[in-house]
Amino acid sequence: MAISKVVSGPVAALDGVKDDMTLMLGGFGLCGIPEHSIAELVRRGVRNLTCISNNAGVDDFGLGRLLQGRQIRKMISSYVGENEEFERQMLSGELEVDLIPQGSLAERCRAGGAGIPAFYTPAGFGTEVAEGKEVRVFEGKPHILESALTADFAFVKAWKGDAAGNLVFKATARNFNPMMAMAGRITVAEVEELVPEGSLDPNAIHTPGIFVQRIFQGPDYEKRIEQRTVRPQTPQS
Repeated sequence: MAISKVVSGPVAALDGVKDDMTLMLGGFGLCGIPEHSIAELVRRGVRNLTCISNNAGVDDFGLGRLLQGRQIRKMISSYVGENEEFERQMLSGELEVDLIPQGSLAERCRAGGAGIPAFYTPAGFGTEVAEGKEVRVFEGKPHILESALTADFAFVKAWKGDAAGNLVFKATARNFNPMMAMAGRITVAEVEELVPEGSLDPNAIHTPGIFVQRIFQGPDYEKRIEQRTVRPQTPQS
């Protein structure tokens, strides 16, 4: 029988998180972000963090809460346009920022989990992204060398999971969560629904439990929408 990885909640799941650590936080925009783990990071007040995430949340939600508390020293991310506090800290020099093309960020996380130390990509060549990086030409096209990313802890959020840590993600939550789950030395998964082992269709599992060390079911999820776009109502005849 597999060892149960279920913990009581975010307090137990974040045991061992300390100042100065590197953390990966899954999600795409505000979709599939580890809301309860972030809330516990805020409560603990850990500082000088390096956070690897596709985005920086919004001012009062997601990683925006850690930015408001000045808990993040460095952000490694690809999309930060919805957070005014992030912009202010970056422009003032309070926050170190490494902006990476989205595909490169996802692949750097995947490479870290797969044990691949570096890879070449054409993305970013000829821009600031390429400064100081090795360049090689493949099939007549210049590529830059990108290094893999790993983290002390990876925090991911899944739709369903079981006691062995097997995870199923929904829709765009799959963009970064599965890769980051592979690349954390300790991976914490929070799920909307925790089911018994054997309940998940093996063909539907996106992240095998071998990559997950701790899992808990969140009590509820706010699931905010960054920008709601709706069609204007038309008068009915």
